[in-house]
Amino acid sequence: MRKKTIDAALRSTWTAVSKMYNREASKFDSTMAMGFALLNIEAEGTPSTALGPKLGMEPTSLSRLLNSMEEKKMIERSANPADGRSVLIFLTPFGKEKRDDSRSVVLNFNQILEEQLTDIQIKHFFEVTNCVMKESKKFEHFLIN
Repeated sequence: MRKKTIDAALRSTWTAVSKMYNREASKFDSTMAMGFALLNIEAEGTPSTALGPKLGMEPTSLSRLLNSMEEKKMIERSANPADGRSVLIFLTPFGKEKRDDSRSVVLNFNQILEEQLTDIQIKHFFEVTNCVMKESKKFEHFLIN
């Protein structure tokens, strides 16, 4: 019998969650990526350069996402008064509505999970994910050097 690897479990779990979020987002004429972006845009504006790392997106993908969100009138871009080289992203009133939809889906899913898991299981889950994150960064550094 083949041993299941941790990375395979992470990948298949995230794929299932991602599909579920995308199905839900489609009901709101949105995508999971748009929803996560909406949840990470601050009221005082968020520099576009700060958004990519928060979402784990490369600049090209982020640019396409922001263009799509701007076309859908979810966001507006304006020059950063503190740094003329960068752009701040702001939510439009419509974007705020869509952010509320996204927040509702995320909170509902988390509530369902919390009802199925004990506090100890949740604590261990976060311990495991923190370890995976820490070790993956170490391993990536090892591969680069």
